[in-house]
Amino acid sequence: MRLSMKTADKHNKILRAAIRVFARNGFFDSRIAEIAKEANVADGTIYLYFNNKYDILITIFEEEMGKIIARVKQEIASLDDPREKLERFAYLHLILVQENRDLAELIQVELRQSSKFMKEYRNKRFAEYVNIISHIVIQGQAQELFLSEILPGIFKRAFFGALDEMSRFWVLSHKKKYSVATAAKQISDYFLQGILAAKGRESMSPQNK
Repeated sequence: MRLSMKTADKHNKILRAAIRVFARNGFFDSRIAEIAKEANVADGTIYLYFNNKYDILITIFEEEMGKIIARVKQEIASLDDPREKLERFAYLHLILVQENRDLAELIQVELRQSSKFMKEYRNKRFAEYVNIISHIVIQGQAQELFLSEILPGIFKRAFFGALDEMSRFWVLSHKKKYSVATAAKQISDYFLQGILAAKGRESMSPQNK
């Protein structure tokens, strides 16, 4: 048990160091030796846990996206109204830039510059993440709050795309003109206005009208 805990600690220490190095230097310009130095371990120690730099990148994405998915599911599970769930999803997506800028930069910029990642990696975590949006839409349709003709598969990509662009802008600009809460509300309101059924409009709370 002690050995496994020690191994897990070293594994996490290397990943945290890699996030900082990748965000600072860019994935392609980062070296294993730099990650080892940042993590305060020997170069050879890295290879006890990971095959190469690309393996580290994939592991970061898998593990961090897993944490993000778990957080989003937990928080929206406490909400009954799918309209509120959609706005909460938007807020949780955008707050990542504020809470962990290095990780946000890695996801928003570095991963997309890796053609190997984009072409070869079967991104099940990403699919699970955006499917949360489609599940919210399906719930809203079942409650007759959202228009039945809305296709969840199209909506989830459009909604995610708007949030993704806002996050990318913040990562690249290093400044925000709007608060996370304001941006999340504005974006979710734009999309909600396009999918709300009559029942959904009638039952909206005053602050959301």
